[in-house]
Amino acid sequence: MKHRLDIEKAVEALLYVTNRVRDMYKALKVLYFADKQHLASYGRLIYGDSYVAMRHGPVPSAAYDLLKDARGNGLFRGATKANTCFTIEGHDVVPQREANLDLLSDSDRECIDAAISQYGELPFAELRTLSHKEPAFQGSDENDFIPIESIVASLPDSDLLLSYMRDD
Repeated sequence: MKHRLDIEKAVEALLYVTNRVRDMYKALKVLYFADKQHLASYGRLIYGDSYVAMRHGPVPSAAYDLLKDARGNGLFRGATKANTCFTIEGHDVVPQREANLDLLSDSDRECIDAAISQYGELPFAELRTLSHKEPAFQGSDENDFIPIESIVASLPDSDLLLSYMRDD
């Protein structure tokens, strides 16, 4: 099952989140939980990221690479506009502008807002514990990609959703 990464939309989703949640760890977790909800409700990922099982839980790979690029040590190394959209101050992400809402659908913003509300203010330890309880994370080896099918399998109506995503 393939999904396409939309890097421009990833930048806008990160801007949307980091204008509300500055801590890098929390912002990345918000994106994970928002994507999971978006999958459950709408049958697609917000911008097509892949997730990696890292030491502190599932991490959106491209979003993390964009933030590392803004810090000066990312995979994209200036190939995106991330270094003009964000600055990194310690563990905080400082967005340099508001998100372009034309690139985020109503459903994207709905799920991101819900994830911010539910997870954005949680302490690091609690957020880490919650994300470590995720079945998709538990079934993956550290630093390996988490198959999208594993994330979907943890959602209600997973068989129907998997069938829908395969047909898409």
